[in-house]
Amino acid sequence: MQTRFLIRQFTVSIFGFLLTLTLVSCDDKPTRIRDVPEFDALGAFAMLEQQVAFGPRVPGTAAHKKCMTMLKDSLQAFGATVNLQSFEHYIEKTGEKVQLTNIIASFNPANKNRMLLAAHWDTRPWADSETDSSLHDTAVDGANDGASGVAVLMEVARNLRDKKAPVGVDIIFFDGEDFGTHGNDASWAVGSQYFAKHKDVRYNPFLGILLDMIGDKDLRILKEGYSVQYAPDIVNIVWDYAARLGLNAFSHEHMGPVTDDHVALLKVGIPCIDLIDFDYKYWHTVDDTPDKCSPESLEQTGKLILELVYNPPI
Repeated sequence: MQTRFLIRQFTVSIFGFLLTLTLVSCDDKPTRIRDVPEFDALGAFAMLEQQVAFGPRVPGTAAHKKCMTMLKDSLQAFGATVNLQSFEHYIEKTGEKVQLTNIIASFNPANKNRMLLAAHWDTRPWADSETDSSLHDTAVDGANDGASGVAVLMEVARNLRDKKAPVGVDIIFFDGEDFGTHGNDASWAVGSQYFAKHKDVRYNPFLGILLDMIGDKDLRILKEGYSVQYAPDIVNIVWDYAARLGLNAFSHEHMGPVTDDHVALLKVGIPCIDLIDFDYKYWHTVDDTPDKCSPESLEQTGKLILELVYNPPI
């Protein structure tokens, strides 16, 4: 992932059929729920630590496979319909062929009003932001860059088991986000590109939110460039919710565009925004570990997501 401008305008290209959701005709708007569940920040932080305990979740490794099994089994235990979207990909930097897997968990699949929540669950194979070049081939633990977003959404999933939401919710953990080559945008966010290319043409969520690097102890979320340009209404909604909840990590300042998993979704017409704190000095280093993160930071986006899920803006 890196900050950079797109060379060409977004185009809408919708192909194939892979994600199958049951869509029904329903004209009723969701009922607002006054009693929104509390976000368990400590539980979310424990999930962050559990992921890191597997080791770097690099595609093709045992840690990656073990983490995938844990996430799949936990989501199924939370009552989700889980689909594993697997495909092969060649890593540009090494020429190695790996199998990538997007984990797609759907709650209340019969509801046509759908919200997409996403994060990436893989970690970078190379600590190439280290000042010490001897560490550049060391895999990254990815406590913030990967595990933090997953941790928040797993806690949201637990709440969806305990209390049904008035809308359908799809939680997607994208694979292959983090082994891109700097200077080649297409080599990043491979899992979301694959999902966007193969999504069911009938699948059109009214809102999408990507969580990435939202566990930093010094959390500050600015309005990301592509989100503002291509989904400004969603940005305004989310920041309005954050203000009502008194979430002080959300700043009204703008940042540049970030090549991340939301870009491919925007290209196919899904209004998805990126919540990310890109001012993180441990990015792509061996020091991206749990001690650089905090439950309080996870709670900022966790409370926001639960409010949106149980009191959706439709």
